[in-house]
Amino acid sequence: MRIAVVSAPAAKKEPPDYIKAIVKGMESMGHRADIVDAWTEDGMKLPGYEYIAVVTEPLSAFSGKIPDKISKVLKAGSSVAGKKSAAFVKKTGLFTNRAFANLMRVMEEEGMVVNWSEIIFNTPHAEALGKQIGA
Repeated sequence: MRIAVVSAPAAKKEPPDYIKAIVKGMESMGHRADIVDAWTEDGMKLPGYEYIAVVTEPLSAFSGKIPDKISKVLKAGSSVAGKKSAAFVKKTGLFTNRAFANLMRVMEEEGMVVNWSEIIFNTPHAEALGKQIGA
């Protein structure tokens, strides 16, 4: 399966280890997974994927907000409505659950079918989650 992993860490930087671990887990199961950086890419190639996984984290330990870039990338990738998808949030503080709810809301507003969602605790957990895609 061809999977887009939308990487949206709290700050503009290269994808963190937990995002790379999710991709590694997906690839170990025979999937083709590409990282789409929400900070630098526009999302126009998202319709070409069979599955979209959005991975983010709260903007701070005391906030349930997620990066605005996620919404912009998903809107730019017209035709993401009806796509099967997964929502992942890295546990970083007190309001991880609120950030998780915000991510689900953004994805559902775009019409995405979120059939899997999890909170990521650490890098090994992220890799194990990646291995469960399509299983």
